[in-house]
Amino acid sequence: MYSLLSQISGVLSKPFFNMANSLESLPIVFALILGLVGALAPCQLTGNISAVTLYGNRSIQKKIAWKDVTYFTLGKVVAFSLLGVLVWLLGKGFEQNLPLFFPWLRKMMGPLLIFVGLFMMGFIKIKGTFNLLKLSKEYKHENPFASFILGLTFSLAFCPTMFVLFFVTLMPVVLSSPYGFILPPTFALGTAIPLLIVIFIIWYLGGSGVIMKKGRKIGVVVQRIAGVLMLLLGVFDTITYWSL
Repeated sequence: MYSLLSQISGVLSKPFFNMANSLESLPIVFALILGLVGALAPCQLTGNISAVTLYGNRSIQKKIAWKDVTYFTLGKVVAFSLLGVLVWLLGKGFEQNLPLFFPWLRKMMGPLLIFVGLFMMGFIKIKGTFNLLKLSKEYKHENPFASFILGLTFSLAFCPTMFVLFFVTLMPVVLSSPYGFILPPTFALGTAIPLLIVIFIIWYLGGSGVIMKKGRKIGVVVQRIAGVLMLLLGVFDTITYWSL
């Protein structure tokens, strides 16, 4: 199953990877396009589809989720910036030991998506003032912190492709460029491009709150359909990465 995901990723990312290689003389553009390639890496596909489902659903339910999407992207920026700083401070020895930790971090994503899917479908109820995903049926409250944590967590879902893109391809440019410190966050922005494009399209086409205008019952149905998609993605992700 992972090989199938890798083949799909390869087809989608090859044109952008070729574009990135041709732009290596422009480090900022190179990092941005390389981030887009990273968004299409096998280990990032399910996470990015899930983010599109989550925030796209929220945007058509109530209003465009710019705030949550911004914090989700900020979580990505922080994650990749910290990884870049750690490699710079600790050197190649640290970089060589990183693959020992990423497989376990990657395996967490599938169960997390299953949990979110069941929550959106209404099978899991959480009481109290705090929960990781504040997604009430009325959407009364936004939860930027939850979006930040999701962005941070999804960014640490590394696989061999993502490892090569960030540590082997990007980091040498970071270490050799006079303004290399801005390349990891630029790479992070690149990984968020698919989500930003989808949310922009919903906004541009006037899809903000369109479901709410048609009634609460339709909104519940749409949310549950989104929950089913999240659940299926979580099951697929878990089977794929727990069988490696």
